[in-house]
Amino acid sequence: MQYAILCYHAESVVGAWTQEQDDAVMAKLLVVQDKLVKTGKLGPVARLMPTTTATTLRKDRTPALVVDGPFAETKEQLLGFYIVECTSMDEALGIARELGEANPGGSYEIRPVQYINTVTTKATAEAV
Repeated sequence: MQYAILCYHAESVVGAWTQEQDDAVMAKLLVVQDKLVKTGKLGPVARLMPTTTATTLRKDRTPALVVDGPFAETKEQLLGFYIVECTSMDEALGIARELGEANPGGSYEIRPVQYINTVTTKATAEAV
């Protein structure tokens, strides 16, 4: 089964890292990612751009409202995600713990993934 590991952190903290600090965290995360690649467990990984680049479509009214920024104000923002192939939630939690050791602060939310549409698009085919 595939699990999404959603990466949350205070964007103000991550955004304040120097390039050297960011590179150091990314290097530590790459060690974990390389291990997952070698075992065939790593799927797509994405780092999201800052929330200042986000646009939200609010569907709780007619017509829908388009606003700048994320949906909700929170202390931690969704900054990226991993898709991993695991045999259990415990295994996915173990991977999240390894990622957590490489990346100070923040939190990881782990959820099973259920695919609704498995049609391969040109973009996903090129990414593989």
